[in-house]
Amino acid sequence: MSGDYYPYSKYTRVWIPDPEDVWKAAEIVKDYKEGDPVLRLKLEDETPLEYPVGPKSNPLPFLRNPDILVGENDLTALSYLHEPAVLHNLRVRFLESNSIYTYCGIVLVAINPYEQLQIYGEEVINAYSGQNMGDMDPHIFAVAEEAYKQMARDEKNQSIIVSGESGAGKTVSAKYAMRFFATVGGSASDTNVEDKVLASSPIMEAIGNAKTTRNDNSSRFGKYIQIGFNKHYHIIGANMRTYLLEKSRVVFQAEDERNYHIFYQLCASASLPEFKDLTLTSAEDFTYTSLGENIFIEGVNDAEDFKKTREAFTLLGIKESSQNSIFKVIASILHLGNVEICSDRDGESCHIARKDVHLQHFCKLLGVELQQMEHWLCHRKLATTSETYVKTMSTKQATNARDALAKHIYARMFDWIVEHINLSLQTSTKQHSFIGVLDIYGFETFEVNSFEQFCINYANEKLQQQFNSHVFKLEQEEYMKEQIPWTLIDFADNQPCIDLIEARLGILDLLDEECKVPKGTDQNWAQKLYNKHSSSAHFQKPRMSNISFIIIHFADKVEYQCDGFLEKNRDTVYEEQINILKASQFQLVADLFSDKDDVTPAKSARVNVRALKTVPKAPNKEHRKTVGHQFRTSLHLLMDTLNATTPHYVRCIKPNDFKEAFSFDSRRAVQQLRACGVLETIRISAAGYPSRWTYPDFFNRYRVLMKKSDMTTADKKLVCKNLLETLIKEPDMFQFGKTKIFFRAGQVAYLEKLRTDRFRSACIKIQKTVRGWLQRIRYRKIRKMAVTLQRYGRGYMARRYAEFLRQTRAAIICQKQYRMVRERREFLRVRRAVVTIQAYAKGMFTRRIYQEFLLHHKAMIIQKNVRGWMQRKQFRRARNAAITIQCAFRRMHAKRQLKQLKIEARSAEHLKKLNTGMENKIVQLQRKMDDQSKELRTQNEQLQTVNTSLGSEVNKLQKQLELLRSEQEDGGQVRSLEEELEHLRKELEEAHTLRNKMEEEHINEKMDLTQRVDELERENSLLKSEKEEMNRRILQHSKSTEEEVSSVSLQSELDKERERYQNLLKEFSRLEQRYDNLKEEMSLNKFQPGHTRNPSNQSSLESDSNYPSVSTSEIGDTEDSIQLVDEMGIDKAAMDISLFMKLQKRVRELEQERKKLQLTVEKMEELAKRKGSESRLSTSEQETADLAYNNLKRQELESENKKLKNDLNELRKTVAERASQNSSSNELQDSYNLLLSQLKSANEELDARKEEVLILRTQIVSAAQLQEKNENILSLNTTETDSTPVVNNSKEPVDKEEALKAYHGLCESKKLLEAQLQTQSRQHKDELEALHTQIELLKGDIEDKQEKLSYMMSLSPEAQVEYSVQQEITRLTNDNLDLKELVEKLEKNERKLKKQLKIYMKKVQELEAAQAAAQSSRSKPELIRQVTVQRKEKDFEGMLEYNKENEALLVKTLINDIRPNNVSGTVPCLPAYILFMCIRHADYINDDQKVESLLTSTINAIKKVLKKNNDDFEMTSFWLANTSRLLHCLKQYSGEEAFMTQNTPKQNEHCLKNFDLAEYRQVLSDLSIQIYQQLIKVAEGIIQPMIVSAMLESESIPSLAGVKPMGYRNRSSSMDMDADGPTSYTLQALIKQLGQFHNIMRDHGLDPEIIGQAVRQLFHCINAVTLNNLLLRKDVCSWSTGMQLRYNTSQLEEWLRGNNLYQSKAAATLEPIIQAAQLLQVKKKTSQDAEAICALCTALTMQQIVKILNLYTPLNEFEERVTVSFIRNIQNRLQERNDPPQLLLDTKHTFPVLFPYSPSALSLEMLHIPASLNIDFLVRV
Repeated sequence: MSGDYYPYSKYTRVWIPDPEDVWKAAEIVKDYKEGDPVLRLKLEDETPLEYPVGPKSNPLPFLRNPDILVGENDLTALSYLHEPAVLHNLRVRFLESNSIYTYCGIVLVAINPYEQLQIYGEEVINAYSGQNMGDMDPHIFAVAEEAYKQMARDEKNQSIIVSGESGAGKTVSAKYAMRFFATVGGSASDTNVEDKVLASSPIMEAIGNAKTTRNDNSSRFGKYIQIGFNKHYHIIGANMRTYLLEKSRVVFQAEDERNYHIFYQLCASASLPEFKDLTLTSAEDFTYTSLGENIFIEGVNDAEDFKKTREAFTLLGIKESSQNSIFKVIASILHLGNVEICSDRDGESCHIARKDVHLQHFCKLLGVELQQMEHWLCHRKLATTSETYVKTMSTKQATNARDALAKHIYARMFDWIVEHINLSLQTSTKQHSFIGVLDIYGFETFEVNSFEQFCINYANEKLQQQFNSHVFKLEQEEYMKEQIPWTLIDFADNQPCIDLIEARLGILDLLDEECKVPKGTDQNWAQKLYNKHSSSAHFQKPRMSNISFIIIHFADKVEYQCDGFLEKNRDTVYEEQINILKASQFQLVADLFSDKDDVTPAKSARVNVRALKTVPKAPNKEHRKTVGHQFRTSLHLLMDTLNATTPHYVRCIKPNDFKEAFSFDSRRAVQQLRACGVLETIRISAAGYPSRWTYPDFFNRYRVLMKKSDMTTADKKLVCKNLLETLIKEPDMFQFGKTKIFFRAGQVAYLEKLRTDRFRSACIKIQKTVRGWLQRIRYRKIRKMAVTLQRYGRGYMARRYAEFLRQTRAAIICQKQYRMVRERREFLRVRRAVVTIQAYAKGMFTRRIYQEFLLHHKAMIIQKNVRGWMQRKQFRRARNAAITIQCAFRRMHAKRQLKQLKIEARSAEHLKKLNTGMENKIVQLQRKMDDQSKELRTQNEQLQTVNTSLGSEVNKLQKQLELLRSEQEDGGQVRSLEEELEHLRKELEEAHTLRNKMEEEHINEKMDLTQRVDELERENSLLKSEKEEMNRRILQHSKSTEEEVSSVSLQSELDKERERYQNLLKEFSRLEQRYDNLKEEMSLNKFQPGHTRNPSNQSSLESDSNYPSVSTSEIGDTEDSIQLVDEMGIDKAAMDISLFMKLQKRVRELEQERKKLQLTVEKMEELAKRKGSESRLSTSEQETADLAYNNLKRQELESENKKLKNDLNELRKTVAERASQNSSSNELQDSYNLLLSQLKSANEELDARKEEVLILRTQIVSAAQLQEKNENILSLNTTETDSTPVVNNSKEPVDKEEALKAYHGLCESKKLLEAQLQTQSRQHKDELEALHTQIELLKGDIEDKQEKLSYMMSLSPEAQVEYSVQQEITRLTNDNLDLKELVEKLEKNERKLKKQLKIYMKKVQELEAAQAAAQSSRSKPELIRQVTVQRKEKDFEGMLEYNKENEALLVKTLINDIRPNNVSGTVPCLPAYILFMCIRHADYINDDQKVESLLTSTINAIKKVLKKNNDDFEMTSFWLANTSRLLHCLKQYSGEEAFMTQNTPKQNEHCLKNFDLAEYRQVLSDLSIQIYQQLIKVAEGIIQPMIVSAMLESESIPSLAGVKPMGYRNRSSSMDMDADGPTSYTLQALIKQLGQFHNIMRDHGLDPEIIGQAVRQLFHCINAVTLNNLLLRKDVCSWSTGMQLRYNTSQLEEWLRGNNLYQSKAAATLEPIIQAAQLLQVKKKTSQDAEAICALCTALTMQQIVKILNLYTPLNEFEERVTVSFIRNIQNRLQERNDPPQLLLDTKHTFPVLFPYSPSALSLEMLHIPASLNIDFLVRV
């Protein structure tokens, strides 16, 4: 700690002792210096006080914590850990916040409120389930969840130890913990084990609880319940162990106390007919139930409780006969207490009256002999070594023996009930782990303490020792895990006190030894204690008593009275009485006292099945174990069990002794805190490092204490270290761990003081600055006013002076003007005279100079002409000489060059150079020609095979035609047809007669109906008049508001009825699911257990490929889509993107087919030409070569042209994309440069191709020349003349001819290439111009957009939105028009392609027919011409026909195997339409079995699919859409007028004709509701883990959340350290998930109304979970959280608006959380604020408002807490509200869903069925 900081300075607040309130707050008024004897204080009521201080007698008082730490959830979060701080924090939380639970390290402190609180409902259990212990407010459910989580995570057994005084609430806490386990870990099967576990509570309360002075339902025994779990952590069973039942209560109760509840419950139900045999009356009539003088408990109905007890017995499987036997035993105890024992005259013997009615009832109820029981109640047997004596007993002894018998009977019955409860809770399944709940008495001290208090305090000593060691172990583990040095913490070990009680020759041993002595007494035992243990530090002898002793326990000194110790420890019951009960004629009574209980049971392998008590092996009375020995043994077993588990502690505190609600007695609370070990926990924590901060939290909290230079490094850990070393000088006051900083006690308070001082100085600076600013503003205003006054005064003076100056200046100007005019006139007269003289003189001198200049000019002209003539003459002479020399030289040079060219032309080397490099190209071209010839051959072969197949088909058709002609010649068939015609005529006549009869009946019926209609109309008119009269009267007596209220009430009733119906549906679906589960179990039990393998082809059947398969059916699909476009219209078809894509695909396919057919036709024509010209092959080789060359050239040019077109298209796309992405001129220039570069590369490639073509042409010409040369050589060889001179003489002319031919060939190729180059350049120029125009258009478009953007930025936000919407509408309309034009073009193109395809098909068919005719025989001339039969297009009726045997395949294909992505590109709800079309056909053919079978199979299959995919949102949404669409189709085409109003005439023609499917509509409606509920369940399961993190924890607005000191509960053991930590979700993640849900439902074609209802339900879940967490978490109830929450809800509302869902009432469900956020932000101080809060928070209940105000936590000292008076003011104002009592919202509440009728505009006959569904067995009808 800093050296200049001293805690006991002025204004420091401290705690001082007080006899009434234990501790009282005070404030130091003067600095204390070390050594001062007095500390000057001031109490809270301003009373001065001098507090004496001494080094030994009276130390300095405890320091108070800062206000920001008061009311913390965890006491270990307090900076100063001591008794007054703990007491004050508990008081503030209990009285001001009404929080009954508080953490104290690992202990949960529970204060009994003596009032029913609404914090234990199922919604609270759901809120705490799955949460870490420190995340939510303290609660018993948080401890139970921590135990359950650690059991599942660490796979270690857990225990929850609940202790406290009588009346502190132990039983209730244990009951709620078990309820949590039963809810969270419910059994997986239908055995209802969790219900049985909970049912044991009312039974144990009835037989083990009683009313005491401190508690109306006090547990008079201890119990340890082990709840067993399987590997999946579901409850499979339970086991109960009991400890130290208070048997003395059966025969004695103090004043204002009662016996056990079961006696009073049985007496209250004695009038029932089944209990007449018990002969019971009121409880006041029985001794054992009337000793307390008050048999009633306020607010408790014993008869109703007895009904619950009997129901619990029945639920646990205890038979009715056994229950009656138990009730007989209980009634017999009451009768036994009323048996009157009369004293004889001698006083040493006694007797019972002969006709004692109660004894008779006792013996009758227990089935024992009356005389024996009467005898042994007054006598006893004494056995010696030689003989046995029967001795009489006095009245007192007999009464004690009777009471001992009654206690023994009750104790045996208690053990029997516990044993049978355990038997009913046992299971055959192997137990994997368990959680034990120990409900045991706390430390007790009364004015008179006896044997029971001794055993109770002994048990608490053992539990405290285990608690201390566990706390110390946790502290040690925390320090070791954080790797900080730690020293051994000294804590109070109570082992010496335990040794005093249980060690050898301890108190219990001496007590057992004294019990074995025949005449042992309590006084002798006390003397032995004094002699043996007087030297012990924990044992004392009272000064004034010799029959009592004092034990110094860990909690307090307790004085025990020795009277009764020996008797209670012996627990003596006479054997003769027990033997009589053993001989009872009732089996249950005999079993209660049978010898099998006296045999030690076998040792169990598991702890949880050990027996309650260890009893002696032999029945000998002398060797029976005493009560103390039995209790010690069972306590050791309990401690072994607890040590083998991970314990969790709950300490129950009783706030007052008067059972007043929310009343806190500090003295009683401190006494219990000391006794239950809470303060010991505080002391152990305070001895080490109690305050712990993570590095990020410390950085965020105390970064205000840092300087800017300290935050230069990004390592927060290093920054924190540097800061602490600067602020706290003593290094032992803190330690740095791996993830946390550990502080000694008081250091956090010191840091908070520094932080407060820094904030205070900052506030002072801000106030100073603001005040200075205000003063400067005031000064400026005053100065401005003074300056204004001065300005006006000076202005007036200046205007007067200006007027004087103006007049003076006017006078001066007048004088000046006059003088100027006078002087000017004089000046002008003199000037005119001077100018005249000067003009004459200058004219004379100028004329002389002109004459002289003229003479000089003439002389220069003569000289120029002479000199020019001489120069021209000399130039001509030199030029002529140069030309003569040049001509001579050029002529000589040309002759030389001509001679050289002639020599080169004669040589062949030149041609060889030209032909170099062409050989490879020729080879490549030849290979290409060979490949193409091979392809032609293969195609020719394919055509021949097709021709042969067509020929065979033609032959078959010819044969069929001949058969038909031969059958036509048959005359017998004509006769049969005539007979059939006559038969049909007769049937027609009969039908006419029947029709006439039907018409007559129809006319008669119509007349009757018209009469009936007239009567009904008359009655209707009367009713209308009466109705109008009634309406008029109602309108007179009611107003419009009442009508609204009635309509709202009717609507609410309708909603309630709908909700009730849907809940019934939900229950029906649950029962149906349970039936299916049982059915599956039955089916599984029939077979041998084992693993069965699915067929290997199942996965391939179930998984469909995402890639579309190319098949011939797609052509039909496209034609259907084209027809759909024609009928739907361009407007609707333009909006169908999938249809548009299909049209594009079909156009491409048709174009490819056209090209293929064209190539085929061309190749066939070429083949025909080749075949026709084979005879002339020798004469036309040059022509075929030219043809091949032209074809090759054409193909080359076509490929080149396509490539260039593709390049140009890419260039255009590039320019368009660049222009659309950015409008800057630099990018346009870049795109233009890219265009030019690509164009240049294309030109270069074109030049290369031109060179290749040129080389090719020269090669062809050279080949032709070589052929001619060979011919000449052959002709020369034929001649027989001398070849040598001939060749030599003809060589020169041959070379010349070749050269000329080559030259001409080169010229032609050059011309051809030039023409091609010109055409290509023209094309490129055109395309370049087009690109330029496109760029200009893009520039203009960009400029327009820039203008629009600048214009829009100048508008207001509302106008911007409107303008943007208008622009978007115009853009969409333009896009729509473009799409329409595109569709029209596609239609035209498609028609053209269809026509071309038909033409090509006809050509192919004619060609095939010609080939078939040539091959066929000439005997059939009539079939020379092939006839093509075209199918006439058929009008479909919107029905699908299928065979009955294909029904299973149809259901499997359309329901079982289909996936949503398989039909994603088709019409939404396609399976529903297909199924309905099948139903229509079944209705059309009037097949009721087919309709029923198909609908039943469909419904069952949908249920199975949903059961299989019960957690798949997409599949559930898909089938909800299809089921609702099938329901709408059944309504739309039902033929009912209510559903036909929106149908088209064609749709009305398609209505069902024969069947009324109203019942199936109801079934489908119910199924839709079930699917909707499953959809909501799946969606809620997905988003529920995201809600709290996204809405409350994520920082949507950065740096807004504050940080407060964390307590011990955020330790690492509460977290899941195996994982990377809990997943944190942001608001964007939640909104994204909601968007995914919405997109899936919308894509599946779900009705918008249903989508809105689903979104409303999800928003209710978000609101409920968020509000529930807000109500259960103190750390989030702050102003910053309210700001975050308001922002998050606004984002959700914005999402609703963006998806057009704001009208779905989803936003209204967020109203509670919005009002809660506003409540956190509003001012909460004055009465006006209270009135504003009441008017604001209309959607929150009073309990919720008060809870939020109680939980509201300031994040710093400058925020004020909400006062108690303000909260009381709010409560008083809201008393008139009739709010429901529950605090939390029901997260499982489901709004009733409504499926509005939504007809489809789709025509069934135009429905497109894709081939990928593989339903080819369906036939369109």
